[in-house]
Amino acid sequence: MFDDVASSAIPPRQSSQAQTKDPMTARRKADGVVAQDPLLFQLLNEAGILAQLSQNSASRLLAPDLNMSQFIVLNHFVRVGEESSLSRLARSMEVTKGAMTNTIVRLDRKGYVEVRPDPADGRGKIAKLTPTGRAARHRAVALLGQALAPLAATMTDAELKSALQALRKARIWFDQNR
Repeated sequence: MFDDVASSAIPPRQSSQAQTKDPMTARRKADGVVAQDPLLFQLLNEAGILAQLSQNSASRLLAPDLNMSQFIVLNHFVRVGEESSLSRLARSMEVTKGAMTNTIVRLDRKGYVEVRPDPADGRGKIAKLTPTGRAARHRAVALLGQALAPLAATMTDAELKSALQALRKARIWFDQNR
């Protein structure tokens, strides 16, 4: 009974010669880009790969002082504001409140943030960046900058500014369309 369904639903295996004529392989460029993919998809795909590679590299460089989650929170405070509720931070980072609480507790133990009760929410907490936390973030950025100097040498300032402008527009759009 099931043999008929299985045999009609699964196409027969092609020979190895037929597999090498895959139309996707034929249209793939040497850099791994699939030419017929929409340009915006190609941009976001590159951004995703870049995020994965750069976060792995940064994690190795920042250890043992900071992990990526901790660095991202410190960076967020410097970029957006020096204090925030844990629930707002969790929403901004798109993580659970529990995950954010864990990160904030570790930053608090290091003296990088101060935590106090949220007067607007009896159960909530407010985290605030400390001068020590700001200094840790600046040290991390300097360390990452030194490690990325060889990459910076492969691009002109105009290329970097153009890429930054496009990525910033995409980030703003995603922030507004969560």
